[in-house]
Amino acid sequence: MPDLWPDLDALLPGLPVAAGLMGVAVALITYAGIVALMPGERRATKRLKSIAVTNVAATGRGGGVNRRDQVAKTLSEIEAKAKGAAKVTLELKIARAGLDWTKKTYWTFAGIAGFVSAFFLFLLTDSVFAALGGAFFGACGLPPFLLRWLRLRRVAKFNKELPNAVDVVVRGIKTGIPVGDCFRMVSREAEEPLRGEFRTIVETQALGLSLGEAVARLHERVPTAEVNFFSIVINIQQQSGGNLSEALNNLSRVLRDRAKMRGKIQAMSMEAKASASIIAALPFGVAGITTLTSPDYISLLWTTDAGKIALVGSAIWMSLGILVIKKMIAFEI
Repeated sequence: MPDLWPDLDALLPGLPVAAGLMGVAVALITYAGIVALMPGERRATKRLKSIAVTNVAATGRGGGVNRRDQVAKTLSEIEAKAKGAAKVTLELKIARAGLDWTKKTYWTFAGIAGFVSAFFLFLLTDSVFAALGGAFFGACGLPPFLLRWLRLRRVAKFNKELPNAVDVVVRGIKTGIPVGDCFRMVSREAEEPLRGEFRTIVETQALGLSLGEAVARLHERVPTAEVNFFSIVINIQQQSGGNLSEALNNLSRVLRDRAKMRGKIQAMSMEAKASASIIAALPFGVAGITTLTSPDYISLLWTTDAGKIALVGSAIWMSLGILVIKKMIAFEI
């Protein structure tokens, strides 16, 4: 028992801090409850309700308020569907990349890439561990990188052509052409990958789905903000009505402004990208020149334990620096 007293003495200085934190938490909870029950807050809520009722009575109809409520409900349903979306499967990743591969084709390509990488690394280094590392990179790293690169390139082409397709739909609606026929025009005349995606929408409608559901599935295949805006506009018009041509015309203008802003950001960040590229390439250039001029001097980096540790540490710090620079110049629009 006497051995416990020193431990209790060590804990005593921290008790006031813990008590203070608990007191602050209790005070905040109490303050929130009191504010919610204050007469002023209840009076403000009643005033807001009375203003809404007065506006409805003054206009003689509740269409405006009901429409706002309906649009808000539609947006909530779209957000709930987006949150409850299924996990991205391998088939969906392949579809987003614009490939017609099956899972068997993908894994066959991964196996071939792993075997080729392991074979060439074993020939160059004569090391089994390097060959295993090459096999892992070729089988598990190269195929996902390829899918991501193809997806980004396809998304960039899609976003470039989407405002033109929206303009075609707007002009068709203004001349009295049905929305479905406007989508068929885009599926025949647009550039790829927009033509194929709109053809999928038309075929999906032919199977019995509504236009809103077909466009919502488009966002699953092309997960970008531009397609999400387009899907929201179509779904709101399908469920709550409204002037679709005006909404799509505004959407086209927004999409073009976003493209202009993205181009300006890319132009302004080119200096930072060039600096990052030069800094990243400088160590490899210096190492290559030193290898040609003084091979015995630089060979200490991979022939001694201290040199290997220095190489690993340098690679880690260099990678962190590149990631930080990339994060600094990555802007969300």
